[in-house]
Parts: sequence; C-alpha cells; structure tokens
Amino acid sequence: MTNLTERYIYAATRSLPEKSRADLTTELEASIGDAIDARVDGGEPRADAERAVLTDLGDPDKLAADYTDRPTFLVGPRYYFEWLRLLKLLLWIVPACAAFGIALGQVLSGAPVGTVIGSTVVGVLGVIVHIGFWVTLVFAILERSVDAKNGKPEPWATWTLDRLPELRPKGLGFSDMVASLVFLAIAALAILWDRFFGFVWDGDVRMPVLNPDLWPWWIAGLFVVMLGEAAMAIAIYRNGRWTPAFAVVNTVLALAAAVPAIWLLLNDQLLNPAFFTTVIPADSSAEVYTIVTVLTGFGIAIIAGWDIIDGILKTYRPARTPACRS
Repeated sequence: MTNLTERYIYAATRSLPEKSRADLTTELEASIGDAIDARVDGGEPRADAERAVLTDLGDPDKLAADYTDRPTFLVGPRYYFEWLRLLKLLLWIVPACAAFGIALGQVLSGAPVGTVIGSTVVGVLGVIVHIGFWVTLVFAILERSVDAKNGKPEPWATWTLDRLPELRPKGLGFSDMVASLVFLAIAALAILWDRFFGFVWDGDVRMPVLNPDLWPWWIAGLFVVMLGEAAMAIAIYRNGRWTPAFAVVNTVLALAAAVPAIWLLLNDQLLNPAFFTTVIPADSSAEVYTIVTVLTGFGIAIIAGWDIIDGILKTYRPARTPACRS
C-alpha cells in the first residue's frame, strides 16, 4: 500500500472496535487494490488511479459508519461528520484548559480546598454542556438554512483526499500532545497549591512540601522549563516526528530541570524540613527526611535519564509501520 491508501484505511478504521477494524482493513485493502489495478490495466497512471479510487469511496468516516450500521445524523445527515469532528476536537482541548484556569483562579484567590474542587468540577461540566449545545445549535441552523434550496453541502463540508489524517508513529498523535499539556498543567497547579495552601496544616499554619525559599526565582525557572516542554510537545506534534534538534532540546530541558533540583536536594534546599517535623514523630523525622531526600534524588535522576534516552530512541529508531493516531 502507498502512504495515501494507508492514510485512507487508517481514517476509515480508527473509530472501530479491534475486530471490526481488522475485518474492514482486509476488505478495503483488497477492494482498493483491485479497483486500482483495473484502472491501471485500462491505461491510467497508478497514482491517478489511486486518487480516483479513494475519492470515489468518499469520506472514510461515512464508510466506517455504513460498515457498522451506525446512525450518521443528530440534527441531520448533511453536516454530521463535520459536527462530530469539531465537537471531538473542542472536547479534547477546552474542558482541560477550563479546569486549569478555574482551579488556578480559585487557588490564587485563596479559596479553600473544597471550593477549588467543587468550582472546578461544576465549571468543567458547564463548559462541556455549553460546547455540546452551541456547536450542535450552529450545525442545526446550517442544516436547515445554508444552501437549503439545492441540498448540496458547503465547500468546507465536502470531503476530499487532502483531508486525510497524516500517519503518525504511536506517541505522536493529537491525544498524546494534549495529555502532555494536561500533565504539565496539573504539575504547575500542584506547585501553586503547595505554595498557597500546602498539603498539610499544623493548626492555622500551612506546611508546603517544597521549601518556601524556592519562591520566586527557583520556581519561576522551573515554570520556564515547563513552558519549554509544552512548546516542544506542540512542535513535535506539528512536525509529525522526532528530529535530532528535538532530541537536543529535550536533553537540555531535562537537564535544566534535574540538575538544579538535585543540587538543591544535596544542599537541603528543595524539600521543606518543617513539613517532616509536622507529619512525622520528632524522634524519626530526621531519618525519614534523609530517606525521602535520597529517594527523591534517585527518582529525579531516573526520570530525567529515561526522558533523554527516550527522546534519542524516538529520533533514531528505525522506521517501522506506524501505529497511527491523529
């Protein structure tokens, strides 16, 4: 199969259960190959024959829906797949961003823990409801008003081969990028929570895990590194593959986070000693602090080392048939 046919088959099977996916893949490979061969035997160039066959098959999402007998309408069939694609995209991005923004605002305003959690949950549910309602309303209006006389879809809703998703190795899809960004956002929120609330309270005094003296400059430097990680995740997704330049940047970012953290640990400046004296009996708090410090140091070194090695492996790993994600 050529790259174009692989992309079409991937687009047609990505939403199916594993068994149905294998069956449809086999069926499509055979039917597309036969149709292309028939056109080539008639004198048509193979590349042109392939494009013509895939174009005649139409929208791969509709093909998959027909194959599984899934209904292809909510408010009407004309713009169903455009509605579905936009809704999925927005639900991947907007609720996560809203959760981070709401929680951050509550933390900075000094709200108690229950208020932060409750506001975040209620806010995210509201965002999801609004996304579903307004996107559906817009497409319902389009379905009933835009170009209604001749019943033809608008040009932006007409499927073409140019809209096929690119093949991406496993780990480089859109969902992986979003997961990376959400993880970084959660980590940033945890650091802010530790600073403004702490994870343990001793009477009216909060006890952060991290040394309060790290604020503002050490933590600001960490946030800069995290922004760099977020920017790199987006850049790798847009590029569709790892490159030596990405491997170098990944190494620099990993070392920029790990080396200062280990240095601070070695100088007893990363963790907050008062936290341990509060949660651990006085006769063993020093010993526990030492153990946690050593384990934390090893953990930071192992995570940084694996991150660097993983980036290098992804860059120079021999090309293989990708497990695609869009």
